[in-house]
Amino acid sequence: MKANLLMNFSVDKANKTINVEREFAAPVSKVWAAWTESQLLDQWWAPKPWKAQTKTMDFREGGYWLYAMVGPDGTKQWCRADYKLITTLKNFSARDAFCDEEGKVDQSFPRSTWTNAFNEQSGSTIVSIQIRYDAVEDLEKIIEMGFKEGFTAGLENLDELLESNSL
Repeated sequence: MKANLLMNFSVDKANKTINVEREFAAPVSKVWAAWTESQLLDQWWAPKPWKAQTKTMDFREGGYWLYAMVGPDGTKQWCRADYKLITTLKNFSARDAFCDEEGKVDQSFPRSTWTNAFNEQSGSTIVSIQIRYDAVEDLEKIIEMGFKEGFTAGLENLDELLESNSL
């Protein structure tokens, strides 16, 4: 990540949320595409050496993204995001869950609701992310699993993708 790019990560246990504010050195159209197109998400979403692999994606209200986080040994952790509200180039929200390969939600893991807002400022884009959990224990479990480190690494992958001009 370039030293001058904004990166704020905070945990608000009182409101059961994780809040992330992250700047990218690219226009909103490119950053939006990277968050909403499976072939681009697969290039940055997982922290290295893991890789994201989309099985299916239907980016529309009522649609969902079913994907695996694939480890270096081939281990797959399946996840899904059910899209709720979408305003193109502005924001979207989704209900996130761990699941099986067919998309059946694993109730033993916490679910969360993501709200992502995109704002372009002077050629850069700030993505403001709020991740809300149903219980503070769910939030704590995700933090203990290394969410901050993994998500930060994924966002750094997105920096690399945007710098490569392959969008």
